[in-house]
Amino acid sequence: MSIALLRPSLAWLPAYEQALARGWSPNSDHDNGREQLAALRADPARFLDELYNSPTVRRPDGSEVPRLPAHEFWISDGEFCGRINFRFERGVAALAPSAYGHVGYSIVPWKQRRGYATQALRRILTVARDEGFARVQITCDDDNEGSRKVILANGGVWGGSFPHPTRPGRLKLSFWVSTAAR
Repeated sequence: MSIALLRPSLAWLPAYEQALARGWSPNSDHDNGREQLAALRADPARFLDELYNSPTVRRPDGSEVPRLPAHEFWISDGEFCGRINFRFERGVAALAPSAYGHVGYSIVPWKQRRGYATQALRRILTVARDEGFARVQITCDDDNEGSRKVILANGGVWGGSFPHPTRPGRLKLSFWVSTAAR
């Protein structure tokens, strides 16, 4: 099945809320689903604005860092399937390790293993190319075989590893993916 990348909107916010209520967390490094669900239900418009327009982002360790410019999308097959983003600094090819690469994505568990992440990554590479990037860095946890397969299916080339910042004894794997049209 084909997917679409949609800009986050109030119209699709109920579908995002339903995914959170079913236990999905949009962050793969720490479960922030319940926190987001409470904020969304308290004030939907404010939640959406703060989620994508706040000048800072909270890291898993609780620290806040400046938000990088980003293109944010929700993934849909007619229903909400997850999220993907491309974050970047203009004129900088590689991001600081704390950014975990240029692309982040998360598919809701009940839509996984359908090729949606692979399709979404392929589509966001076009966005990165349009921003002037010849390649992007993508990281995943060393035990996340699904994400590794998505990256490799899109031409990922090994870029090294570094200690996982929140999981002692684990690694973050780094790959570079060309944005050239396939």
